[in-house]
Amino acid sequence: MSVERLLIEFVGWTGAALILVAYLLLSSGRLTGRSRAYQWMNVVGAGCFVINSGWNGAIPSATLNMVWMLIGAVTLWHIARRPA
Repeated sequence: MSVERLLIEFVGWTGAALILVAYLLLSSGRLTGRSRAYQWMNVVGAGCFVINSGWNGAIPSATLNMVWMLIGAVTLWHIARRPA
């Protein structure tokens, strides 16, 4: 396996771990859906999936994760704009 392939796999597994940990923390009540940490974990995790899915030619998965990233980014934008 090439170094490039190993890097793509590492990025994919990192994305999976981030999204799973985010969901675990949300489900256990340690984070809320409107928390910056939760949203950033999802945005970065989805970005990792886009890279991995795109590389592997899984266009439906890459598209889904691009939308996932967009939802997280919009939510982060709304969080940043809310009054302190």
